[in-house]
Order: sequence, then structure tokens, then C-alpha cells
Amino acid sequence: MRTIGIDYGDARVGIAITDALGITAQGLETISYNGNDKILLKKLDEILEKYPDTDTIVVGMPFNMNGTKTARAEATEKFIHKLKCKYNKLKIEDIDERLTTVAAHKTMNFLDVNKNKKRKIVDTISAMYILETYMNRKKK
Repeated sequence: MRTIGIDYGDARVGIAITDALGITAQGLETISYNGNDKILLKKLDEILEKYPDTDTIVVGMPFNMNGTKTARAEATEKFIHKLKCKYNKLKIEDIDERLTTVAAHKTMNFLDVNKNKKRKIVDTISAMYILETYMNRKKK
């Protein structure tokens, strides 16, 4: 069974997915949705149709470094509620996403990714880190 990882942002959402065995995480895409969840949910429908063996969606929850929720957390919680209502047969979870964007930027810098391309892929890479964090937590 597969798991989808989501880095939910204001204008863009990064999507990652595990392989069929649930061993590795791969970035799928960054969806520009400009805050319109209907666009995002339609795209998720397409992804779930393409990967019908998906059983879990994990969404990064934004926390401050001291463990308190960020201002963005409320919007993320509302989005998670929409996911739970729409995809009630799937397991929907959230996971601490602290430092995933920082890690994504470090990865892109290490790989010498062009500055103009960074914005297009940072959310996808962050979604991969969110998914990997979830997978590692599940192993323990």
C-alpha cells in the first residue's frame, strides 16, 4: 500500500508518494492552487485514481521551533478535516514538519539547483521529507 505526503502551503502544495512496497518516497509534483482547495482536491482525486493502492495521506503540520502551532496550522487543520470528510476510507494523519523546508533548501543548494527552479520544486522536496519522517516514525 502507498502513502501520500503533502506539504500544504498558501499558494502551492508539494506532493510525494511511496513506492508500491512503501519503502521509498518519491516527489510527484507541486500543485499551484492559490488557496483554492477545490482545485487541490480535484488534483488529489486524479492522483488517487492513478495510485488506487493508496491507503494513507500524511500532511505536514507547521509548528514553531518551541513546539507551538504556527499561524498556518489552523488552515492546515481545516484542510485535514476536508481530507477526512472526502476520503473517509483512507487513513489521514498529520506529522510535525519542522525544518522540512530548511532541509529541502539545503538539498537543493547541495545539488546546485538553479535559483529559478528552486521555487518550483521546494514544496515537492519538502513533501518527500514529510513522508520520510512519517515512514521512519512508523518503523519504530
